[in-house]
Amino acid sequence: MTRLFQGIRLQPILVILIGTLIFGFGIIHFNLQNGLAHGGFTGITLLFYYLFTIEPSLSNLLLNIPLFLIGYKLFGRLMLIYSLIGTVSLSASLRIFELYPVTELPLQDDMILVSIFAGVFVGAGLGMIFRAGGTTGGADILARLANKYFGISIGKFMFAFDAVVITISLVHLSLTHAMYTLVTVFVAGRVIDFIIEGASAAKSAMIISSRTDELSKAIIERMSRGSTVLTGKGSFTADERRVLYCVVNRNELIQLKNLIEEVDPYAFFSVNDVKEVSGEGFTFDNQRRPLKPSA
Repeated sequence: MTRLFQGIRLQPILVILIGTLIFGFGIIHFNLQNGLAHGGFTGITLLFYYLFTIEPSLSNLLLNIPLFLIGYKLFGRLMLIYSLIGTVSLSASLRIFELYPVTELPLQDDMILVSIFAGVFVGAGLGMIFRAGGTTGGADILARLANKYFGISIGKFMFAFDAVVITISLVHLSLTHAMYTLVTVFVAGRVIDFIIEGASAAKSAMIISSRTDELSKAIIERMSRGSTVLTGKGSFTADERRVLYCVVNRNELIQLKNLIEEVDPYAFFSVNDVKEVSGEGFTFDNQRRPLKPSA
């Protein structure tokens, strides 16, 4: 028994619990109160409520428990435990807001606002759950099964599943409400990406210059950032070129551009998004002490 719970930490569990509360608030106070559907298993639970008045808190458990029994081997031990916590606490959160709604939000006359806020709350809740290493079960388990046994990519399956659920929801929804639901799903996806990746996102620059030594020194002295010198070859001239690779925070990008312009205005450089960055200057300093995440 001790081995089963080895490695389980309190912080991810608290994050999952808070995430399910935010998720549940959004579903009850924005989707359900305003007649919107959703993608995934959440969309199925809402459809069951609209058609058969089955509470989402109950249908969420009834749909997910069999899937966990079928797909438990697809999860690692920690992810399975965190996902079970996420699924059960989501049903509990939905039930709490079903019985004790915080407030009535009569926003039927502004469905754009409803769609955006529904996506923000659902995305924020799911993003926290995913970042803590859990899931809410449902389509995630089906996607893993489809990937293992049929070779279907998880992303494609999730997109197709959401599309099918929203399409089926047209038996109850008007076409207009289905379109608002698509807005909600889109916003939720962007918020999930921001929470999972945004806090540690950065920018990388590839700089081709005849003055790489000066640029590297200026970056160190004026920005307290390191860089890496790579060796390349020009495709037209076949000359050996030195390429400077540097990663900076988003709010430092303008400073880097100005520095390049000052040291070598003829330098060629490109900038790319970095989804996640870890290492000296970002997650710890040169003494290997942890740094607080930058805003």
